[in-house]
Amino acid sequence: MTKAKRKRLIYNLVTFGLVIGAFIILENMIAAKAISRSLKGQLVPICAWIIMAVSLNLVIGFSGELSLGHAGFMSIGAYTGAVVSGWLVAAFDMQDPILRLVLTILAGGILAGIFGVLIGIPVLRLRGDYLAIVTLAFGEIIRNLVNVLYIGTADGNLHFAFLNKEMPANVTMLVDGAKGAVKIKPISTFEVGFVLILITLLVVLNLVNSRAGRAIQATRDNRIAAESMGVSVTKYKMMAFVTAAVLAGMAGALYGLNSSTVVPTQFTFNQSINVLVFVVLGGLGNVLGSIISATFLTVLPEVLREFADYRMLVYAVVLILVMIFTNNPTTRAIADRLFAPVKKLFHKDRRETAGGGDVK
Repeated sequence: MTKAKRKRLIYNLVTFGLVIGAFIILENMIAAKAISRSLKGQLVPICAWIIMAVSLNLVIGFSGELSLGHAGFMSIGAYTGAVVSGWLVAAFDMQDPILRLVLTILAGGILAGIFGVLIGIPVLRLRGDYLAIVTLAFGEIIRNLVNVLYIGTADGNLHFAFLNKEMPANVTMLVDGAKGAVKIKPISTFEVGFVLILITLLVVLNLVNSRAGRAIQATRDNRIAAESMGVSVTKYKMMAFVTAAVLAGMAGALYGLNSSTVVPTQFTFNQSINVLVFVVLGGLGNVLGSIISATFLTVLPEVLREFADYRMLVYAVVLILVMIFTNNPTTRAIADRLFAPVKKLFHKDRRETAGGGDVK
């Protein structure tokens, strides 16, 4: 085994080990009732935001494209999950919550992936700010479409309309316009969220360490050089974008089925920015950093809830301080000295992987 492969293996093992270790600790705390009710209620959303952060890091950190519409894919997954879950109960009387949850998560991921392909074909030919603006517009278009969407079930069949008066009289509403997805039977569990995180890590880490992943990173580092070597830039950027969209849709289904109602205002531009903050704070191209930052920044507002009206101000100040700390030359030099042994294990030797292969 070459040195570069050994480093990647160690990094992956540490990442999976920390996630599995955190899961075991939390499960023991839940069994011993040593965890607060508010924090327990945050476990499934934390899983969803971790998946969102890791998937967006695939686009921004590894592909090098700025996407501001990730919340749009999450909303597609959330609404698809609510509709499919209600339809499975109405049409097939499927009462098994785990089977229903798995099917709805798959449906949310597939539909979000389809939208990812439809959006990616024209959008990924753009670069820089233009791509960011178009993806931002996509997220807002999805939110406004859902705002006027009505979906209901009658006699086991689904009915769609953009005007409520077009719905049959005997329909049971599943999506009620601006009221959002209603009458959801919460079925998301922390265990399923944990499994979905592991699946996300398997997909992302295997992709970035594969030949396709090296091509994706080559297009990020130097688009012209990659094209001159025969790399299809659009193909590999599409691969990263659609993969991230599928994972975001699955996270949305998990998140949506954790509550009884999902409203369009939960998936605004601010949510896309929040996920972007997770990625930037954790480090571009750093999967483990995305996991830690998503967990920390999701729990922090709940920890600061006792400060009432000042908690979001404290949250913003903490963000600013962390950004200053991580970008200050003095503090970075101190951190480099402290973590030098760890960096020796995980730092990738670019000379060994230059040209898409290992140098002996």
